[in-house]
Order: sequence, then structure tokens, then C-alpha cells
Amino acid sequence: MSARNLTMLTDFYEITMSNGYYANGYRDTIVYFDMFFRRVPDDGGFAIMAGVQQFVDYIKNLQFTDDDIAYLRSKGIFREDFLNDLKNFQFTCDIWAVPEGTPIFPGEPIVTVRGPVIQAQLIETMLLLTINHQSLIATKANRIVRAAEGRAVMEFGSRRAQGADGAIYGARAAYIGGCCGTACTISDPQFGVPALGTMAHSWVQLFDSELDAFRAYAREYPQSCTLLVDTYNVLKSGVPNAIKVFNEELLPRGFRPAGIRIDSGDITYLSRKARKMLNEAGFPDCKICASNSLDEYIIRDMLIQGAKVDSFGVGERLITSGSEPVFGGVYKLAGVENKDGTITPKIKISENVSKITTPCFKGLWRLFDRETGKAIADVITLHEEKIDDTQPYEIFDPEHIWKRKLVTNFRAVKLRKKLFEGGRYIGEERSLEEIKAYCAEQVDSLWDEVTRFENPHQYYVDLSQPLWDIKNNLLEEHTALHKSGAQR
Repeated sequence: MSARNLTMLTDFYEITMSNGYYANGYRDTIVYFDMFFRRVPDDGGFAIMAGVQQFVDYIKNLQFTDDDIAYLRSKGIFREDFLNDLKNFQFTCDIWAVPEGTPIFPGEPIVTVRGPVIQAQLIETMLLLTINHQSLIATKANRIVRAAEGRAVMEFGSRRAQGADGAIYGARAAYIGGCCGTACTISDPQFGVPALGTMAHSWVQLFDSELDAFRAYAREYPQSCTLLVDTYNVLKSGVPNAIKVFNEELLPRGFRPAGIRIDSGDITYLSRKARKMLNEAGFPDCKICASNSLDEYIIRDMLIQGAKVDSFGVGERLITSGSEPVFGGVYKLAGVENKDGTITPKIKISENVSKITTPCFKGLWRLFDRETGKAIADVITLHEEKIDDTQPYEIFDPEHIWKRKLVTNFRAVKLRKKLFEGGRYIGEERSLEEIKAYCAEQVDSLWDEVTRFENPHQYYVDLSQPLWDIKNNLLEEHTALHKSGAQR
């Protein structure tokens, strides 16, 4: 993405609105937009933040080319002075975001953009695209990795991904979520996601016999020999031929087999039988890899039923998040900055309570229990508010305010980091390995009740009292206007 100018990858109405803002004298109006999401995919207890780096790369390359301007002019609806403004476009916004790998929850302002309304509006599409996609895949990968209970999970879905970027950035997101590597080769040199893989059934079919195919592979790759044993019959030919090749081709050359892979059939049953055969042949260290349309539920059931599988290759249901292929992140106006520096809060009101937004320029905190290290709750505050973790702090459910709890002996951590200041990138660079390790550490800080797959405990995201008061006052004002019949 850093090599491409994707400035025009934006919804057309972002440009028509920007033209309208310009025409109505709002060009330099400073606004605050928040990105947040309303529900966790697969009805899970949490999601994983990902895609921030690609959004950063996009911002760094924002520039309207002469061809872009010529195209917009050809539409015949845009003001010439607006087009000239775009030609000299220079990004000057401030941006805050939750770091990649952080567990995130519905309603939280995971990204905030402050700046001139035209600039803040134009970047909406790419902000949502990059973070919605990678957060979706990282979340799904993390579910699958947790189901594997410490066994390696490889991302195998390139050929089922939604296009090239879906495969490339999906592999990156899956690695953040906990996968050990990918079949997508380009993601290794580009991001450092280890490229992994062995053979396809076509390799076995091409040779005169399965035994010949296994021999040829073992001779070429003796140091990492994993054989696909289900092309014809796993137990009658695949595993016996693999054992024969291990004995005749690897051991005499001083190598041990890396593993076998089973890609079809009743893998639970076949893995148990294959494990017994390998052990009896003197290869207890030979790993068994399973693949074939797996997801977290199938993996969990296989392990409950006693499958002898050491690693999993997961494809289409990971790279597309097949069970829930949309991450519903949205981007909403939260405030308008006045010339004196004060902020007028903005709220979207809906009969659907989940679509009522939280106004104001906000901060986001996570409270950790000092004794257990576990996360207690998140608190959305006004941006200038501080949570003093040396004093007891009362949290409450913003929808059922009588549900209150006094938190003591806790540590308060500000979740979001500033990435851009006046359009200049000031963020902290982290390697993908660091992001992955951070993700595992942060997920481990959640209680098991939050991470379970079925009916997870609701992790509380509370509002501070001052923020709740502002939101409640706006709602009450709207109700009063509505009752009086006034038009807003």
C-alpha cells in the first residue's frame, strides 16, 4: 500500500460532500470524527485491532494527481476553486488510534480524527476499509488460535481470499491474531509473515506412484519433509508409504521427518490411527498437520474427541471470516471546534439505541486489577479527563446507571496513541513480531469468561460521569424539542 497512491479510493459522496462544505464556507472548520464498531463478529467477547499501519501508509501518500483532478472535472459538478484546492491538497489532521493487537470492544472510539472537515471526510473510506478488514481477520484468527490450545495454526487461504489485497493483508492480520505463518509467499518479504507450505495432491498424482512422489520430495527437502498422505488412502497407502520413505530416504542421511498432513476424511479418526502407526514405526516426533475447511468450532470438537493433531492449516473460513464476513466499523461526527477552541458536541440519535453515538472529543482508558493483572473495564472519558489510579474510581453501566462499582487497587492505562500531529506522522514504529506478541499478552489479560466462544461475559465499556452527563443532556434536549413539535 505504501507504494500506491490510493487517494481516490474513497466513496464518491465524500467528494461531493467536501465540495459542498467548500461552497458553504466550511473549508477550514475543525471537526472530530470517531471510528467505532457496534458488535463483535461471531458474537464473541472482543475483537482485535489491526490494519493501522496500512492506514498510516495511505495517509502518508495522500495526493491528488493531475489525472485525478481531470477526472473530477469531467464529472461537471464540482467547483473549479474546490478542484484547485484538491490539487494543492496537504493533510494537516491529528489522528489518535488504539495500537494494533489490542483487544477492542463495541462503542469505543478506536480511532479519532481531528482536522479540517474536508480532509477528515475524505479519509473515511480508507480508514474503515483497512481497519474493518484486518480487524475482522485478526479477530477470526485469534479465535481459531485459541481453539487450537497452543498448537500451531497456519493461514492457508490465499486462493479463497477476496482478491490480492485480501490475501496479502489478510495474512498479515492473521499473524497478528496468532497464526504462526502463511501460505501467501508475498507476505513474507513484504511484512515478515513466515511463508510455509509443503505439497499439493497434484505433486503426488504427477508421479507414477505415491511412493515415488514421496521419495522425490524427501530427497529434495530432507531437512523439512512433510508428506501429504490423503491423495489415495491415508491408512492403507499414505502413512505406510511415508514411513517407508522416512526409513529409506531420511534416516540414512541423518534427518528426521517433519510431519505428515491429512487434508480430507474423518481427520479425528485418521489422526489417531496415523499417530499409532508413526509411534510404532519409531517416529513419535513426526508431527501431524490437519487441514480442510477448518474453523474454531471444528478444531475445538476434534480436540475434544481426541484428535492427535499437532498443527492446523486453516484457509477459506479464516481468510474470509466465513461465518461473519463483515466487521461493522463506522465513522461518525462527534464534535465541531469553535473559533475560541471550545467544542460543540455532536450526536446522532436513532430509535435503534445501538446507533446512538457518543458525542465530544474523547479519551479511552483500560483499568487493570493490580493483583491479577486482568482487565476490569474500559472507560470512555472526555479527552482532557484523567483517571487517577491512586484513588478509588466509580464505574457504572451507561445504560443502566444504577449498576455501579467502586474500583480500587487498579492501574489505569490510556489506550490510544497519537499517530499524526498537524499531518506529520509521530507514531511509534513496531515490528510485526512485536505486535503479535503484544496481542497475545493483551488477550491473556482478559478473563476466560470474556474469551469463551459461547455466551461470553459482557466486558463493560463505561462512560465517565462528565461524558455521560453531556450525552444525557443532549438526548433530553432532543426529547424536549420533539415533544414541543419543534424541528431540529
